Amino acid sequence: MEFSAEAKASILVDALPYIQKFYGKTIVIKYGGNAMINDDLKNKVMHDIVLMKYVGIRPIIVHGGGPDITDFLQRIGKTSQFINGLRVTDKETIQIAEMVLVGKINSEIVSRLNGLSVRAVGLNGKDAKLIIAHKKLAAVHNDNGKIRKIDIGFVGEVEKINTDILNDLLDQNYVPVIAPIGVGIDGAGYNINADYVAAEVAGAMHAEKLLLLTDIEGIYKDYNDKSTFISTLTQEQARRMIADGSINGGMIPKVEACLCSLIKGTAKTSIIDGRQAHSLILELFTSQGIGTQVIR
Repeated sequence: MEFSAEAKASILVDALPYIQKFYGKTIVIKYGGNAMINDDLKNKVMHDIVLMKYVGIRPIIVHGGGPDITDFLQRIGKTSQFINGLRVTDKETIQIAEMVLVGKINSEIVSRLNGLSVRAVGLNGKDAKLIIAHKKLAAVHNDNGKIRKIDIGFVGEVEKINTDILNDLLDQNYVPVIAPIGVGIDGAGYNINADYVAAEVAGAMHAEKLLLLTDIEGIYKDYNDKSTFISTLTQEQARRMIADGSINGGMIPKVEACLCSLIKGTAKTSIIDGRQAHSLILELFTSQGIGTQVIR
């Protein structure tokens, strides 16, 4: 569909209040899901980030890469094992995870942005101790119903984000692109859920917004009933929906990431459908937005 010059001008004028609102603000994007797989969507996400940058927003990207890690492990004959959604990560697996996340995915994102004349810098938690982490134990239920913690290897959770390097890069007009690998005090690498890394980065940076790209439209009271879509969710409502099972499965880490981010200093968070073309721009620069925002 071709728009007239007047219609195009009207669209830009309508976006102006939102451009003014977010000018100079830090926005953290958790990049994952189908938007990392489909090449056309990859290009659209990159163009969205370029536009954000050129209208004065300070974007930070945190990316996932679980499917790519699983695929590489399969190719070398190694089976992935998960406990409570966490990948059991032995010494060989963490080496492969670092290779895939840092060497493949991170460098590709940086290359795409640089190719669009945006200065991007790839980082992981080991760079300037960006992400200090410690070992995360998996909680499992015994036959008697009691919970016990088990060691699942080099899986971590964030202890601290070094904001100095991020602020330095943003001030020098770079876009930081972060792979979710943390580093322990002993120098060991830890694979960390990218949703939680994005939440911790957004909170530590007191970001204006955390945007989580997913493969669904947002949050529903009843996922089987599309009329129950929720556009805005408070922290208390989100906690109740997790407790009663309305929010479940893979959506739990994303909502928990939103809650963590809000507690630690992010102004607003949104879970948006990364399968929709230009989802970042639609969320930021239109009155209706898309997805579900989780707010204080």
